[in-house]
Amino acid sequence: GAPELRERFAKYYGVKKNMVMLGNGSDELIQILCIALKGKIKGVLVPVPTFSMYKIIAVNTGNKVIEVPLDKKFDLDVEAMTGRIKKDFPALIFLSTPNSPTGSIFSRGRIETIIKKTPGVVVIDEAYGAFCGQTHVSLLKKYDNVIFLKTLSKLGMASIRLGFLIGNPDLIAQLDKVRLPYNINSLSQIAAGFFLDYEREFIKQIKEITKQRDELYRALQDIKWIKAYPSRSNFIFFSCAFDSNRVYKSLVVEGIVVKNLNIPPLMTNCIRVTVGSRKENESFLKALKKITP
Repeated sequence: GAPELRERFAKYYGVKKNMVMLGNGSDELIQILCIALKGKIKGVLVPVPTFSMYKIIAVNTGNKVIEVPLDKKFDLDVEAMTGRIKKDFPALIFLSTPNSPTGSIFSRGRIETIIKKTPGVVVIDEAYGAFCGQTHVSLLKKYDNVIFLKTLSKLGMASIRLGFLIGNPDLIAQLDKVRLPYNINSLSQIAAGFFLDYEREFIKQIKEITKQRDELYRALQDIKWIKAYPSRSNFIFFSCAFDSNRVYKSLVVEGIVVKNLNIPPLMTNCIRVTVGSRKENESFLKALKKITP
């Protein structure tokens, strides 16, 4: 149960120890939720595009998946979502904010509307929260049907596989029955303690990444055949005026790998690039400018 680490991170997130459960990355915690809440109330609702593992894990655990497109500003389409909630009665709704792959954040008012309208549990995944400088954890004081996901994976410690599930103590107690014993190994627990011991250094790194992100975004705006979208994460989502498959292959030739998201109709000719160091970002921009429409 990793009691010492749970206690330390509970304090870090400003909640009580019995409100925290650890997972072998957020993926395991998503799987636990999909297993535990599958029953007479069936269905997992996700806005799209979003983190692909919600759908993959939901399908693998035998859940029906309901997808609702985001609006044109990549925010939650409340009317469409509440309509599907009323029709399908989903047990789980996953909201990633900042959202992957768009980098956008969802409006707090819209999030609360979804929480109020659903009979199930709303999971707010703040995996990239450190890069936008805000959290909605205070919603735990208002609603019992809200769960938060946190992780160290986006803060430079992905390989230790450590995620956090934060929620109502009664709900956590039931979810803990589904968790496999000894799911967090000793070395990962020690490494996670290192993060807390040297938090200031990690904060410096986060600030540098957000600075480089803003500079990269401005530079992408100057390339005529690219439409870059504002990001509150550690990556930038952009669309190309022509075939993104060709853009992707051209970048690979230059030794640069991005995530090609050419998935019609919502993400036609779209790409996501992770923010790197200044030198890496400059190399990416130089290679990008070589490509002609």
